[in-house]
Amino acid sequence: MLVAGLIVALLGLGGAVWQSAALARDRRRFPPPGRLVETGRGRLHATCEGRDGPTVLLESAIAASSMSWTRVRPEVAGFASVCAYDRSGLGWSDAPSGSWSFARVVDDLHECLRRLECPRPYVLVGHSFGVFVCLAYAARYPQQVAGLVLVDPPSEWVHMDERRSRLLRGGVLLSHVGWFLARVGVVRACLTLLTGGAPAVPRHFVQIFGPTAARTLERLVGEIRKLPAEVHPVVQALWCQPKCFLALAGHLRILREATAAAAAVHSLGDIPVAVISSGDQTPDVAASHRALAELSSRGRVVSASKSGHWVPYDEPELVVEVIRETVEIARRFPGHRV
Repeated sequence: MLVAGLIVALLGLGGAVWQSAALARDRRRFPPPGRLVETGRGRLHATCEGRDGPTVLLESAIAASSMSWTRVRPEVAGFASVCAYDRSGLGWSDAPSGSWSFARVVDDLHECLRRLECPRPYVLVGHSFGVFVCLAYAARYPQQVAGLVLVDPPSEWVHMDERRSRLLRGGVLLSHVGWFLARVGVVRACLTLLTGGAPAVPRHFVQIFGPTAARTLERLVGEIRKLPAEVHPVVQALWCQPKCFLALAGHLRILREATAAAAAVHSLGDIPVAVISSGDQTPDVAASHRALAELSSRGRVVSASKSGHWVPYDEPELVVEVIRETVEIARRFPGHRV
């Protein structure tokens, strides 16, 4: 038993040393492609392109970075100013100082936009968890928002029953396990083998972490492969950082607060709102998407019939076109109010 413990300790130490060296190498290979702006809680990374207002702000899903908009952002830059940023702890942004709260996430976005001096007003584009951030921002700063594009809102999480509460608690626990495994190089090793096509990795993952974790890992890797091949190593390097797992845990802990903030939005006035609904939604979620669009007198639902939840990966051209239409409405009818 003592010998086995010593072997495990040595393997952990060796993995941690390897991980530390690999992180330093990643920082040299993949420096921030955009700007790092100070918010008071740490630096946030943002990549901005284009010149013409209004500014299109791209808000990512719960554990995603600005890289998730790789197929969308360059196209939008052809007709508007556009920024994609990394929330605290994700991508190239610093881990946040202090405790997590959804209100602070919205504060961070506001301060980031202010520091970037982005042309107002804003067309906010949110995917999944990002929908909650966009809705809360529009409710708090209605004079700054000229349009909303809400991509596949996770409306089913607004009603937090016991099953979803258990899933959240399990997700937080697994995120902390992921943080530890990332620190000792296990995440890096698994991703390297899995993306390299090693057939035994999923089976070993099932044996160690269970079928749910294995399916989740395979599904996420499959989604990331829909991005351009040149960004695959970048995304993989970002997810080898332990801070990303702590950020995921933090976002999961504030999900209840985020859904409550979104549910508290009862009207979006005449702000143009487009809800993009994926083609695999259940009837009740599809109905909630229609209800969300109806919060605005200029609301509509657009069907992404060829997409699963990751619409920016499956149908980026549709997302770009809806953003274009929303920007044109904002330009024709300035001064929308909630």
